[in-house]
Amino acid sequence: MTAERQQFREELRLQAAERFARGEASSLIAKELRVSLRSVQRWRQAWDEGGPGALRSQGPASLPRL
Repeated sequence: MTAERQQFREELRLQAAERFARGEASSLIAKELRVSLRSVQRWRQAWDEGGPGALRSQGPASLPRL
């Protein structure tokens, strides 16, 4: 995933976190952010366990090819 795409996905997760705090339903969040319900459910679980910081990007998933 490119750095730009990774940042875009992190921004989506943080938007979802704000909505979790307001008590919005996962299905509504998924529909409005145009992501899968399963993704929102995973994000909510991470948010429940670690707060918004748990949704921040952890860096690239793998080292870049040389």
